Amino acid sequence: MTAYNAPIKDMQFLLHELLRISESDLPGRDELDVSFTQAVLDAAGQLASEVLEPLNATGDRQGCVLENGAVRTPAGFDRAFDAMREGGWTGLDCDPEYGGQGMPYVLNVAANEMFVSANMAFNMYQGLTHGAYSAIHAHGTDAQKAMYLPRMVSCEWTGTMNLTEPHCGTDLGLLRTKAEPQDDGSYLITGQKIFISAGDHDLAENVIHLVLAKAPGGGEGTKGISLFIVPKFLVNENGSLGARNAVSVGKLEEKMGIHGNATCVMDYDGARGWLLGDLHKGMRAMFTMMNEARLGVGLQGYAVAEGAYQNAVAYARERLQGRAVTGAENPAGPADPIIVHPDIRRALMDQKSFLEGARALTFWGADLIDRGHQGDADAEGLVSLLTPVIKGFLTDKGFDSAVQAQQVFGGHGYIEETGMSQFVRDARIPMIYEGANGIQALDLVGRKLAQDGGKHVMAFFEMVKGFIAEHGADEALKTDFLDPLKAASKDLQAAAMFFMERGMKSPNDALAGSYDFMHLFGQVALGLMWGRMAVAAQAALDAGTDDPGFYETKLATGRYYMARQLPITATHLARIRSGAAPVMALAAEQF
Repeated sequence: MTAYNAPIKDMQFLLHELLRISESDLPGRDELDVSFTQAVLDAAGQLASEVLEPLNATGDRQGCVLENGAVRTPAGFDRAFDAMREGGWTGLDCDPEYGGQGMPYVLNVAANEMFVSANMAFNMYQGLTHGAYSAIHAHGTDAQKAMYLPRMVSCEWTGTMNLTEPHCGTDLGLLRTKAEPQDDGSYLITGQKIFISAGDHDLAENVIHLVLAKAPGGGEGTKGISLFIVPKFLVNENGSLGARNAVSVGKLEEKMGIHGNATCVMDYDGARGWLLGDLHKGMRAMFTMMNEARLGVGLQGYAVAEGAYQNAVAYARERLQGRAVTGAENPAGPADPIIVHPDIRRALMDQKSFLEGARALTFWGADLIDRGHQGDADAEGLVSLLTPVIKGFLTDKGFDSAVQAQQVFGGHGYIEETGMSQFVRDARIPMIYEGANGIQALDLVGRKLAQDGGKHVMAFFEMVKGFIAEHGADEALKTDFLDPLKAASKDLQAAAMFFMERGMKSPNDALAGSYDFMHLFGQVALGLMWGRMAVAAQAALDAGTDDPGFYETKLATGRYYMARQLPITATHLARIRSGAAPVMALAAEQF
């Protein structure tokens, strides 16, 4: 049996000592004092640990069932969803005009981390709704907003994203779903979509599908794609539900993990839909959902690993095996707990240093999104640059961390009854959906580096350089944090320079190194986070604190990351500089 305890102390440290959200110049932030955010996080943590986590294994074992065209979710999910709705968690950062609470996105991210750690499959039902809400909020007409948003904020109705088709995933220009215009302004949508998370279920009265399709006159490729609102049940003018729309579940996918979430094949047989945004401009509207979703998927990557790590630590403290090489530490017992052994400590420190750095990076990204929503173009550009890093790097490393946590259990980790297998299986999908991580790397190198003339990547380099210069007089910080960060940042800049020098003449050189570059960037970004956290932790110790152990632990964990993880940037740079020749050396038939 697994357990979960929300890391609220660490979240509060990030919100108030790293990001200093209550001191921000953003509207309404002055109300977010320590006591207020503590109350919000405590309530979210209680829901996560007491309601959602006990259903995690249930959802994994039972999965979802398709019966007579309707999807049934695992036992207890309906009551848990009612509790989430009643607590207002589904609209935490949504617009108050439509029933939301209007809190910052970064606070929503904190709450959702807990929900994902406790039960990722369950949280996807409301998490995907939030993305659909955002797209309608940004691109819908006043009438569409009034009709759909209040019910989606409350999750009386849930939402989905319908992109992928059997013959096309990332290359959406190949999609075949058609939209035929009707005299009343609606469209008839015909086609099939696959891998649709939360595509149908029994947790809400209606499901609002956002569907990419091609309407006449749009031309070839992605430029001809439009986005449509296609409800499961048609909606009357007064908001009541009408007849069932011509959309159905063809089947439920049998998956490696996230069994508690209904992943559907959706069949559209002349289903009635309404244009969202401009005709033939559907990709712009869809990316409103995708950018938010990708940060959320990066969060999933480390949040599932957080749950696995907590259980690995508990097991390592209790499991007796062997003796410490320096002498027995549990002389009254037959053996010492395995946490005394250096290799177990290495595995746990790898996880801990990654998880805390990943949380800091994600919270910072969410704060940048908040600033972007308030019109800060520089913040919006920076988070656009960081989004593929957050999604790709954090999900890769999150899966690695979940595997390490399972490894701590030895053979018992491979046995289903301990629950560690589920963490590994659930952690696998974030590396794939919302744009597989190889695509994230290509997006980073092929698009984001050159965005706005390279302005945002240069701003990141200057940010790292400025941080190092600002704190260079602190000798302890310089040796343990600043010097490793400086070396890693130079590796990142050298890799970017390699792409600029070689990319136009030999684009394969850049693309062959893109995955390494994404990881190199991720390591530097976490290094910057650890540097900032070290400054905040040392400031708390210097000022006097009633919990010195927390800050001393933070500094020791940061030193581990800088000494044991960050040096990998040199390896990534060497791989990048090797160019495309070793990668492309074999002809297709030689594999």
